[in-house]
Amino acid sequence: MKKALALIAVFALALTTFVAIGLALQGGESYPPSVRRTPSPTTPPPATVTQPPEPALADFYSQRIDWSPCETNADHDCGTLTVPIDYAEPQGETLELALLRVPASGARVGSMVVNPGGPGARGTSYAEAAGRVFREPLLQSFDVVGFDPRGTGASDPIDCLSDAELDAYMAGDPTPDDPAEVAQYEDSVQDYGAACKAGSGPILGHVSTIEAARDMDVLRSALGEEQLTYLGASYGTELGATYAELFPDKVGRLVLDGAVDVALDPTTMATDQAAGFETALRAYVQNCLDSTDNCFLGDSVDEGLATITDLLASIEEEPLPAGDRELAVGNAFYGIVTPLYNRDYWFLLSTALASALEGKGSALMQLSDAYASRNPDGSYADNSMEANYAINCLDDPAAVKAEDVPSLYPAFEEASPTFGRIFAWAMTGCAGVQVTSSEKPLDIRGEGAAPILVLGTTRDPATPLKWAQALAAQLESGVLVERDGDGHTAYNSGNECIDSIVEDYLIDGTVPDDPTRC
Repeated sequence: MKKALALIAVFALALTTFVAIGLALQGGESYPPSVRRTPSPTTPPPATVTQPPEPALADFYSQRIDWSPCETNADHDCGTLTVPIDYAEPQGETLELALLRVPASGARVGSMVVNPGGPGARGTSYAEAAGRVFREPLLQSFDVVGFDPRGTGASDPIDCLSDAELDAYMAGDPTPDDPAEVAQYEDSVQDYGAACKAGSGPILGHVSTIEAARDMDVLRSALGEEQLTYLGASYGTELGATYAELFPDKVGRLVLDGAVDVALDPTTMATDQAAGFETALRAYVQNCLDSTDNCFLGDSVDEGLATITDLLASIEEEPLPAGDRELAVGNAFYGIVTPLYNRDYWFLLSTALASALEGKGSALMQLSDAYASRNPDGSYADNSMEANYAINCLDDPAAVKAEDVPSLYPAFEEASPTFGRIFAWAMTGCAGVQVTSSEKPLDIRGEGAAPILVLGTTRDPATPLKWAQALAAQLESGVLVERDGDGHTAYNSGNECIDSIVEDYLIDGTVPDDPTRC
């Protein structure tokens, strides 16, 4: 049994996961074959005079990116950006942020920085998949620029667990049931924090969202942009909103898709998210009932949910064979929630659940592996799970004591009868954190910023619609756009109304009415 941390935030790790799943299912490349360079990769962008926030940062703000063709794809450009580890000591140690640029394929408007969320997901992978993530109007108009935030991917990555230890972490029982399991659970929480400190350098105390937002402003300057054009998904909306608070005069056109309510306390956020996944699961079961005369889960939504709950309980008692591995209850949980991020992949959930009900766990295991970026050979493609812990717990180290978790059951089970206790136990996750942030929390308003588009979806499992409504109200210049639909995030999800609004705003600066519903 080794869990405790996995649900601190399930914001958007699955965004890049599903890009990868889509590539595997559909074959082919993740970029249009007609992409051409504008300008050549080694040509620096037009020089602009950017006044740094303080004189000591002048060297960082005056740097230019030496783009060169990526080794894995010569049609993409790779580079690095130098930033201070600690902005309070800009003359101290530095780190190199990994960058990837997909050049505009048409008449170039400028650079669009993108972030897929997590926290912990790689922005370079997100940009690399631009041909599937973004539609042609954006691909033609913008150099799509992704960066691995500090502590993630290839940007001085946080390292906490070995591959085998991370396997055990993903597999572990997320709801300890007796004193012995609770004690082991508490030990695992403490051990995780200690392992992160032992395996990572000084970067561990400097992976906050505020510092990542400061990095984005250095990136904006290095790209030669007077103002930032940005599309952030899920946790990327928190990063974008933080940027707007720190640098309101540098806000150009910001799209915050699948928005996070940055004013929520951790318990309310976790309860809301539990409710979001319950809503998405109910919608999935209802779709099963509507699309077939004999849904394999049962004859009603409640019967379908009971089937899934019973399956999880049985796997907790006896894991299922999954090739040369065993599908434990932790893996089963991740395998179930991962396809809820995207309605297009609900069929994968049906296939996996039907197989599990027959006693075979391989399909659910594949979905769990995809969530954690686990490769078939047992290695991990990135450190997203470890970075997720490090960033979340640095931003807010608050944690519930294990003995107090049962008192949370009523509220969490009311929000999600299926997943409530899992989310309740996740509230203990930061108890073992061993570093503190040097950044003070912000009251995010973005006063003085240009209009910022805030997007939400009615049945989004990870970032409920009411979070987008709240963030749009909190931001002085927030403009709310709502999508009626399923899945996580709104843009490029099959809603032409949403897509046109986002593209018209980013390319032409057209601001929709507030609120707008699609």
